[in-house]
Amino acid sequence: NLNDEDKKELRNLDSELSKLSLTFGEHVLAETNNYELLITDESKLEGLPDSEKESAAQLAKEKGKEGFIFTLQHPSYIPFMKYVKNRELRKELSIAFGAKAFQDNKYNNEEIVLKIANLRHKRANLLGYKTHAHFVLEERMAKTPEKVKGFLEELLEKAKPAAEKEFKELTAFAQELDGLDHLEKWDSAYYSEKLKQKLFDVDDEQLKPYFQLENVIDGVFTVANKLYDLQFKEVHDVDTYHEEVKTYRVTDAKGEEVALFYADFHPREGKRGGAWMTVYRDQEKKDGKNIRPHISNVCNFSRATAKKPALLTFNEVTTLFHEFGHALHGMLANTKYASLSGASVYWDFVELPSQVLENWCYEPEALALFANHYETGEIIPKELIEKIKKSANFQEGMQTLRQLSFGTLDMAWHGIDPSTIKDVKEHEAQAFANTKLFPDVAENCMSTSFSHIFQGGYSAGYYSYKWAEVLDADAFAYFKEEGIFNKEIATKFKENVLSQGGTEDPMVLYKRFRGKEPNPEALLKRAGLIH
Repeated sequence: NLNDEDKKELRNLDSELSKLSLTFGEHVLAETNNYELLITDESKLEGLPDSEKESAAQLAKEKGKEGFIFTLQHPSYIPFMKYVKNRELRKELSIAFGAKAFQDNKYNNEEIVLKIANLRHKRANLLGYKTHAHFVLEERMAKTPEKVKGFLEELLEKAKPAAEKEFKELTAFAQELDGLDHLEKWDSAYYSEKLKQKLFDVDDEQLKPYFQLENVIDGVFTVANKLYDLQFKEVHDVDTYHEEVKTYRVTDAKGEEVALFYADFHPREGKRGGAWMTVYRDQEKKDGKNIRPHISNVCNFSRATAKKPALLTFNEVTTLFHEFGHALHGMLANTKYASLSGASVYWDFVELPSQVLENWCYEPEALALFANHYETGEIIPKELIEKIKKSANFQEGMQTLRQLSFGTLDMAWHGIDPSTIKDVKEHEAQAFANTKLFPDVAENCMSTSFSHIFQGGYSAGYYSYKWAEVLDADAFAYFKEEGIFNKEIATKFKENVLSQGGTEDPMVLYKRFRGKEPNPEALLKRAGLIH
């Protein structure tokens, strides 16, 4: 409905925005790939588990160097921050991680962030909306920026006292353990891990032997089979873009084709970090045929080493289940139009199928299907499962505050007219003011590498992770009432949520499944923030 002049303007804006977000992502990737921390003196790695040292030594060897190489890729970065005792080295790696695309070099993204925010605003105005957030949220469950801000504030009110209490406890613990007078960002993961071990006597290294990658894949397939009657068979006759990609034919109880599933699990040079689900062919009904989808999961898990198979941290197990939840949304699609099929739903609904599936990772009944020790075959002991469940809410206040800070930063870029913003870092600091626990780090800026909102599809939508958590906590509470493998509830979920794609308003679909609107208290209870 725009006039010719405005149509031309819109095309120009779209073209420029797509180029800018591509460049933004290329800069982040280049900064991630260009950094390496080479350590030749092993004594500096005190605290780091042998398996992590082995991976770092293998990487150094591949690069023709002596010693241990650490990178900004998550499988390398996270264990380093969690376990390495040397505070100066943690600081060095942490600052490098937070400085991605915020340095005085050709990969700096500050200008790009300002340009993207302003062009998005201009585009929204052109289409008759007050801000980019108003434009985006019209097709979301939340509907308006006011509703999103209200939602974030309501959760903040409940989570902030818990987060501040947890932060005090962590500070006191670091003081008692190492005489630290104040905590910096690079201390957070290290002391949290130590405190978690003290409180729950459980750590990643203890759990990893029970989570061999191949077993976890079988486990998620078995869960899908018990819930939705799906069968997965690995095949070798499908073309892939890399030899590491595995392919599976997915069939139903009658042996009929449901989908083709691709899986790409390990980091390599030039591959984007993180984890995601993607679609190569959408499901649709055309010329009397139900065309089945081609779905892919991409992750970046630690590889097998010379001595051990690929073993996952518990966090990586939940990531695998999460992405597979998205994959099920794509695989079980059953709609007429490709554009409304599978995960083509309102953005604050899209995380429900993925987040709900994570819940099975905490259930003894589900863990018994796949959590076997890779050497002994022993099923994960009950007391370890209890510890996982208890520790699941560890620092939930701080975690919630962190997620809310990202959602708030997103709205600070997209829920206003950004034309007066001159300094990216300063604007970010204002957005974070109400959720801040750690002192600021001058060399760091999150916005310049916040790929979710400047490269991915989460602009004005980052709140949807928390929004979907409310849905998933409420939905899983329903499964728990009836049994986690209850066929009747699973069928209701499949027929009313997973297969429907974006054909109806998500709240209508959800209420059809659940019989009522979701209750936010389910999330706060599960997180231990209210009792």
